[in-house]
Amino acid sequence: MPKEIERKFLVDTDHPELAPILATTAIEIRQGYLKSDAQGVVRARTYGPRGYLTVKGPTTGISRDEFEYEIPKEDAEAMLESMCGAVIEKSRHLVPLPGGYIVEIDIFKQIDLVIAEIELPSEDAEFPKPDWLGEEVSTNPAYFNNAIAERIAEG
Repeated sequence: MPKEIERKFLVDTDHPELAPILATTAIEIRQGYLKSDAQGVVRARTYGPRGYLTVKGPTTGISRDEFEYEIPKEDAEAMLESMCGAVIEKSRHLVPLPGGYIVEIDIFKQIDLVIAEIELPSEDAEFPKPDWLGEEVSTNPAYFNNAIAERIAEG
């Protein structure tokens, strides 16, 4: 069964090493939730020129089951417009790290928030941590994307 093992961090946006990273071309993302409860989430997303439908199970620690399927972008856009509440809009910068890891820096457009995520092969995997990664928020539900969508919906 496919697993997502992910750590999340707030980002020190004033760190001098971050400015050149954020000057690179970003991937534009729109995502919304068709279902979101204790059993998991079903998400529609546009990711640059592609569309995706993702099903995620409940989170245990920093892991959860994840099934992701590419769908026509037009279908994802239609789901976002007609089936989702608030739609998150964010710009993503990909930062390669030694060891083959990639940090995804998400800049949320509707709220003042920048989060970095890194997917790992196991919960105890070590990775080189850049100095611009701040407080870890991996297990704080307030920083799960479905909770961020609820904050956006509340205005």
